[in-house]
Amino acid sequence: METHDGTASFHTVINQRQLKKMKIPFRINFIKKLDWYIIVKFLGTYFFAIVLILSIAVVFDINENIDKFVANKAPLKAIIFDYYLNFIPYFANLFSSLFVFIAVIFFTSKLAENSEIIAMFSCGMSFKRLMRPYMISAAIIALITYGLGAYIIPEGSQTRLDFESKYRRKKKVDYARNIQLEVDTGVIAYIERFENYNKTGYRFSLDKFVDKKMVSHMTARSITYDTIGGQKYRWKAKDYTIREFTDLNEKISSGSRLDTTIVMEPSDFLITRNQQETMTSPELKAYINKQKQRGFANIKEFEIEYHKRIAMSFASFILTTIGLALSSRKTKGGMGLHLGIGLGLSFSYILFQTVSSTFAVNGNMPPIIAVWIPNLLYTAIAVYLYIKAPK
Repeated sequence: METHDGTASFHTVINQRQLKKMKIPFRINFIKKLDWYIIVKFLGTYFFAIVLILSIAVVFDINENIDKFVANKAPLKAIIFDYYLNFIPYFANLFSSLFVFIAVIFFTSKLAENSEIIAMFSCGMSFKRLMRPYMISAAIIALITYGLGAYIIPEGSQTRLDFESKYRRKKKVDYARNIQLEVDTGVIAYIERFENYNKTGYRFSLDKFVDKKMVSHMTARSITYDTIGGQKYRWKAKDYTIREFTDLNEKISSGSRLDTTIVMEPSDFLITRNQQETMTSPELKAYINKQKQRGFANIKEFEIEYHKRIAMSFASFILTTIGLALSSRKTKGGMGLHLGIGLGLSFSYILFQTVSSTFAVNGNMPPIIAVWIPNLLYTAIAVYLYIKAPK
């Protein structure tokens, strides 16, 4: 807007300057120096707690398993690089919620004890504004936790579990019984017993249905998975009989050996202990969908693992809120009471998560509900403590 003499209106200039002052600093200084101070303190204490507690855990694990390593002649190189190098990130991610709680309780109690939080509130800062750097830190931890658990740790878990099977537990699934699964639309395969050492199944049958009517029935004394040549789904049937049904006729053919393609492989039904930990999240999702289509029921542990990785990431926000609300008030006893309550809540969260997972494995509860029950309960606790926190 201009006046009659062509000069800009005084109020327009003032409004433009006010807009600039409102917008530009908001973009540049969204994270203030105080926010950086809290974020650095939070993440520094978090990683320090990981190093400290895992150092103790490694010492106890060595003390517990040293006899087994020596008895099974485990090489020192394998112990360090195959086991402990993968042991540390696995357990760091598993107990991430505990480390978040310890970090928040520890350094926030120090801030409250030094009257730094009182000074922040005295300057007009609200509790909601104080939560901003905490939530940013929780988001960073959540992204790291999910990225490690979903994509990086599963690759190392395979090496760690192979080491444990060879030098520690020596327990590996070598057979499966009463296998029944849908290998294709309307095609049902059954194996009475499968031996992994020779990739052979015994008392095999394959039934094909069209419009709920059986059109062929194949039986074989044994069937062996062909691993030569690198081709998938190649099987060799021995002493087989095939019966094909038409409207009023039946055709029977038999032989001593038949090379055939069946869309299944031993990994579909030979589930090893903790196999779900060795799969990335995309692999888990694809495996779960494939097994559901085949009618394979023993996949609850895989579904729990898939949903747990997401739930554990969101737990960082919930436990950070609880920890901040508990420790932001200055008390005469110092951080001891806060730390005790925080440890109790964090251990109860981990315990409750383990117990709720068994509801899905041993009961009829859907895995996604069982995994998210602890988060929903502790979200209610977080909301209550947020309301009661000093404002």
